[in-house]
Amino acid sequence: MKRKLFFCALAVIALYSCDDTTDGIGTSLIDRLDKLEVSSDTFKVTTRSVIADSVLSRSTTGYLGRIRDPETGNYITSDFMTQFHTFEDYTWPNENMIVSKADDGKVIADSCELRLFYDTYYGDSLAPLRVSVYEMQKPMKESQHVYSNFDPLKEGYVRTNGIAVNKSFTLNNQSLSEETKNSSSYTPNISIKLNEPYTDKEGNHYNNFGTYMMRKYYEDPSNYKNSITFINNVVPGFYVKLTNGLGAMANIYVTQLNVYFRYNYNDSTVTGSSSFSGTEEVLQASHISNDAKRLEELAADNSCTYLKTPAGIFTEVTLPVEEIYNGHEGENINTAKITLQRVNDSKESDYAFGYPSTVLILPADSLYSFFENNDIADNKISYLASYSSTTNGYTFSNISGMIKQMKENHDAGNTSPKWNKAVIVPVTTTYYTSNSVQVLTKVTHDMSLSSTRLVGGSDNKRGDIKLAVIYSKYK
Repeated sequence: MKRKLFFCALAVIALYSCDDTTDGIGTSLIDRLDKLEVSSDTFKVTTRSVIADSVLSRSTTGYLGRIRDPETGNYITSDFMTQFHTFEDYTWPNENMIVSKADDGKVIADSCELRLFYDTYYGDSLAPLRVSVYEMQKPMKESQHVYSNFDPLKEGYVRTNGIAVNKSFTLNNQSLSEETKNSSSYTPNISIKLNEPYTDKEGNHYNNFGTYMMRKYYEDPSNYKNSITFINNVVPGFYVKLTNGLGAMANIYVTQLNVYFRYNYNDSTVTGSSSFSGTEEVLQASHISNDAKRLEELAADNSCTYLKTPAGIFTEVTLPVEEIYNGHEGENINTAKITLQRVNDSKESDYAFGYPSTVLILPADSLYSFFENNDIADNKISYLASYSSTTNGYTFSNISGMIKQMKENHDAGNTSPKWNKAVIVPVTTTYYTSNSVQVLTKVTHDMSLSSTRLVGGSDNKRGDIKLAVIYSKYK
């Protein structure tokens, strides 16, 4: 402990070493260290579970399926809506080159489909599922904050007389041979055909949706000028809704809209295709439905607290801010460390959810604005922690900045009931590497399937949660 306090003292001294010259620096350091008093204290922290009514839902991954958590019995259903990206000034082959044409000489598409590509899934790959695919009536706005409880059907975003195609499937596509599925060129996907006759909003009739897309280009190529014009003038998007089934959840990493046609190329007739994908450039959002009654029962369990995704349960932490400062007037808070330990699962199951790998702690008052503003953890008032098998939990090494801000805001008149509360939220992080250093670029809600219990709650019998604080001051 003495060694730790000594190095802490050196760190504090560094904050005050701002002289323009280095004259007498050795003597100065020794004098300051001799005058520095370092002390420590620990405080009890209380926690409780809070239900996440909804979370900001914006991701390149869409989740599709319905499962039951074997640990808690909670049912989770997820479907998603997506828009599609097009390259700048996208072009189709010259109209005279198109071989696929109707009797009146107008171009047509041979076929059209949606493909939902998934890289991983949870549950039973043989569980039968059924979806309905709906055409969007209008696009989601770029500035719109879409939350996980946003229902496109109820909110009027689905075109009532547009495309409505049903598809039954299993994730282990039994219509394909094992040789095909095991080949290196195969990517697991769900194919949904859009080949039924289609009528657009103006009442024009087409043999399929692909023909509509092609003719919108030949009528006015500017419809494909960029993703914004494409979304507003051609395809606002689709809503893929789970309508039946239980036992599997697929992680759809890309949704692709494909149009197939034939055209002349070098005196030969070849089959061509145009593809448009859901990417980061356009909006994609999952619609999550939890068993509300079961979530309420879990949140009411005061023997522990929960972290549950997607859009399930967070853990709220009440920090003893006033107690931390009482008797320590004029002192600096150098570090404030807290560890939240997991409670190991009580049931064994081959389908047990994993636990969140990364969590974020931030002031409760900032929970919604943090994600809406695309903020990232700054290690000043918001902090990340990864699961550690050594502690079987999540350790925040120094949340002193958040505690200081809470105290300052309270002294300035913040009387909100949440003024001294923080929230633990499971998140997904994105980094890029610069000069061999990883730089955090994005923090979003974890929309995958995860669940864990933490030591805590008002009826906690597993030991107190401690906040370890180190102070310093000059004599």
